[in-house]
Amino acid sequence: MPVRIGIDTGGTFTDVCLIDDDGELAVYKLSSTSGDPSEAIAGGLTAILEQEQEEAADVRYLGHGTTVATNALLEGRGAATGVITTQGFRDLLELGRQMRPDLYDLQVDKPVPLVRRLHRFEVAERVLATGAVHVALDENAVREAVRALKADGVESISVCFLYSYLMPGHEDTVAAIVVEEFPEAYLSLSHDVLAEFREYERLSTTVVNSYVGPLMSRYIRRLRGRVADAGVPASPYITQSNGGIISLEVAGEAPVRTVLSGPAAGVVGAQMVARLAGFPNVITFDMGGTSTDVALVTEGECSAKMQQEVAGYPIRTPMLDINTVGAGGGSIAWIDSGGHMKVGPQSAGAEPGPACYGRGGTEATVTDANVALGILSREALLGGRMPIDAAQADAAVARLAGQLNLESEEVAQGIIALATVNMAKAIRVISVERGYDPRDYALIAFGGAGPLHAARLARELDIPRVLVPTIPGILCAYGLLVADLRTDFSRTVVVPAEVDSLDIVNDGFAELQAAADEWFAREGAEEGDRQLRRIIDMRYAGQNYELPVELPERPLTPDDLSGVLTAFHAAHDQAYGYASADEPAQFVTLRLEATGRVVKPEPKRLPRGGRIDDALSGHRRTYLPEAGGWGDVPLYDRTKLAAGSEIAGPAIIEQMDSTTLILPGQQAAVDDFGNLVLSDSGQEG
Repeated sequence: MPVRIGIDTGGTFTDVCLIDDDGELAVYKLSSTSGDPSEAIAGGLTAILEQEQEEAADVRYLGHGTTVATNALLEGRGAATGVITTQGFRDLLELGRQMRPDLYDLQVDKPVPLVRRLHRFEVAERVLATGAVHVALDENAVREAVRALKADGVESISVCFLYSYLMPGHEDTVAAIVVEEFPEAYLSLSHDVLAEFREYERLSTTVVNSYVGPLMSRYIRRLRGRVADAGVPASPYITQSNGGIISLEVAGEAPVRTVLSGPAAGVVGAQMVARLAGFPNVITFDMGGTSTDVALVTEGECSAKMQQEVAGYPIRTPMLDINTVGAGGGSIAWIDSGGHMKVGPQSAGAEPGPACYGRGGTEATVTDANVALGILSREALLGGRMPIDAAQADAAVARLAGQLNLESEEVAQGIIALATVNMAKAIRVISVERGYDPRDYALIAFGGAGPLHAARLARELDIPRVLVPTIPGILCAYGLLVADLRTDFSRTVVVPAEVDSLDIVNDGFAELQAAADEWFAREGAEEGDRQLRRIIDMRYAGQNYELPVELPERPLTPDDLSGVLTAFHAAHDQAYGYASADEPAQFVTLRLEATGRVVKPEPKRLPRGGRIDDALSGHRRTYLPEAGGWGDVPLYDRTKLAAGSEIAGPAIIEQMDSTTLILPGQQAAVDDFGNLVLSDSGQEG
């Protein structure tokens, strides 16, 4: 039977999800292989096919979320990169925006530039803000620069000229010279990577693309080989930061678009689960082994942003508005110089992992705290495949308690409380600080550790409902099965928001649509599955920041202008608390989202009926301060819960990929799709 498979690689675990044409889901989870992530992918692929007795030849689709580009940036192990830029702009990477990372810290260090100064070459050329050539390109200087970079062992080259987004010809000429002189170099042209103004962000994004490009290309080759060796005929797709998927070829050309690949897949999966469950407004809460990712979904759509710093380097590319904090199951608890306990951002990762994994870890982590308190199983996880050494967890927490002169359960509970506070701060950034009230949303909890901490996090933020998907620990992999093909095209114009500018706007969108049509054909998207969305960034004249405004899916007419301006004023009021309708506005950047819809798997509905006692698997001694301390808490097997089942807290619901905690005063109801809906007793589930 034809099957579709999604695989997400995280810092601690690699998650695998398989679905067949009948809508039957199967999941598998294994430890990640940090040295070569494709090894765990191949292992997970083989394991789930054997588990479900499916043939590799029947795999029709393979989606993949990757952390290769992210880790290369975080760990500083990208390729030796060179830059060719306009004369006078050699030091732009260091000058940046002249903004201190921390205003009051006189000792703070800025990130080391990804390109050494001796590998940054200036060449004579100059294009004006009108797009006219003021100084012709010195092609001899370009050849000398390329030869010098090749002689110095540089592996990758970035080309970024001033105003190249208006007149890309000079960058194209450099590309032709590189092909002649240094054809094996990985090449990034700024007008291909980011055809927008603000030269520092454009240069930084282009450099990041070159820095991670060779590493990503080698990874893609290994991945392609391992998939072929496994007998799978489908060519893998990779998730982008914007939540869409792209082919391996496109990912190799624009790896900077995959920096938030894994977290984005989780948000896509969460959007679909929440929509089916009847929750259009949710806050996604993805807690894994090394970090927690949160995002705001309003009316079924996740908010987006155009820029984010990763490891201190600005990256400007369309991405879901995901906020990440160093609070995961592997986050290490430690004592600062003032004698106060902290949790994270340091993580035990996959190796050695938390102390309870028995792989050499000795420091207390969030996972160890949950084991020590009896919230997590003290015997095994992953359906019995991962043994847990509870004695090691107890010892790690006890050592920390001895340093603080506190009881072990107080310290373990303190670790969980500190992690909860850190995660609540992350949610306030994407909600309260953007003008949204968390109490108007449900919390959808996933990741291996999300359901374990969701109840306390919801209470911390007064969020009334918690939604736990059927496969919370594998939801990122599931998101890969429901993600659409997608890419983004953009062009900066900067014209007054007036009738006289509409021809410029419409002509610009026509050129972007032509590029989108080429991309659709390249990716094999059928005509009926193609969808285009037009967005324009706007601002008041004199401002240095823009807000996106959605446009009709057709050329603009003079009658559309007032509606576009009204939408901009409303967006400005939402974001900043005021609008100035009398101030002149500007159209700044045209954006076109191109989506190729894919067939979504139909979720199965759970049968109703069944006795709740049939799902009761035992009791465990657990410490819950909300229940007065230590006590026996009932354990339930989630696979045996029928639709309509209700469980009153305190209770613990266990499954292969995650564990859900229900606090005293809460109840959990199982909906028709198998999701758990947690709420305070007395509220409707």
